Amino acid sequence: MVTIVNYGLGNLGSIVNMLKKIGVPNILTSDPADVVAAERLILPGVGHFDKGMSLLHERGLMEALNEAVLRRGVPVMGICLGMQLLLEGSEEGKLPGLGWIKGWVRRFPNMQDEDGKPLKI
Repeated sequence: MVTIVNYGLGNLGSIVNMLKKIGVPNILTSDPADVVAAERLILPGVGHFDKGMSLLHERGLMEALNEAVLRRGVPVMGICLGMQLLLEGSEEGKLPGLGWIKGWVRRFPNMQDEDGKPLKI
């Protein structure tokens, strides 16, 4: 069973549908008790780093995530902003991240090709 953490940001429907399509049982939850009891976790997210961290705090999910991942060793996959939240912080925000992965989220510099045209990353 895969537990998808609903903290208010993310394309949750697409994750639920993808797991359903490949036959993986899952639950979508914002209940900290479900997160603590999880066998596997997906932390999705779309948006601003500080907003994501604030919502995790406001919904009581920080301690639940730390209990599941750090103390119980539950595997976690972060998607988009969810992956960024696993790091120590982001240059786009002021709040600390979960800190499970050493490092910071940094913006890609503006890059150009040999003709000076902007590259899309």
